[in-house]
Amino acid sequence: MLLLISPDGAEEALDCAKAAQHLDIVDVKKPDEGSLGANFPWVIRAVRDAVPADKPVSATVGDVPYKPGTVAQAALGAVVSGATYIKVGLYGCTTPDQGIAVMRAVVRAVKDHRPDALVVASGYADAHRIGCVNPLALPDIAARSGADAAMLDTAIKDGTRLFDHVPPDACAEFVSRAHAAGLLAALAGSVRQADIGALTRIGTDIVGVRGAVCEGGDRDAGRIRPHLVAAFRAEMDRQASEYAADVTGTG
Repeated sequence: MLLLISPDGAEEALDCAKAAQHLDIVDVKKPDEGSLGANFPWVIRAVRDAVPADKPVSATVGDVPYKPGTVAQAALGAVVSGATYIKVGLYGCTTPDQGIAVMRAVVRAVKDHRPDALVVASGYADAHRIGCVNPLALPDIAARSGADAAMLDTAIKDGTRLFDHVPPDACAEFVSRAHAAGLLAALAGSVRQADIGALTRIGTDIVGVRGAVCEGGDRDAGRIRPHLVAAFRAEMDRQASEYAADVTGTG
């Protein structure tokens, strides 16, 4: 399982760089513009410069409306600025067909510029609260649009968490559908260390966190701290070892 950490700018990215050995992907977002709020192109470039060259940079393009042209241009801006994972939050898409239309436009814009970039179709575990597409539809949307990964996050950051809206068995179904379609499966949404065991057992490929590695557990007022990143990774490694031992023991 890969660890994706989301600093809110270049300054926090330097703290991520201090913990580079403990993380896999540095994700650029702007939390005050939403769950998957897009940051500025110059911030993406600054983060790319701040972290080691072997660490891929991910960038969100926003909690986007159903406007394929607008979103495609935003996605191109992100990849031109140095991101190699492009995440699109399908906030304004109420049907799978709308989600597919947006994601196909994004995939074409991104892959025409950089074929090796990875496009992530992101939905929301609490979709019922905002009226967007069903979370379990995301793997099919991603597959039919040519994206590389399907992701779930939470849209409303009010203290509720991923598993509050999509329990572990439903997340396991999400992961299974993604893998059956040849996609990576990413999960986020106020994920805590206590969730790592369940995320490991269901086969999650990428776990995205911010609050869990910020001082005080506060994604908005807190700041990412290298020692908290290291602790989160240590728990990931411990859970992975326990799971591997259990599988070996029952195999």
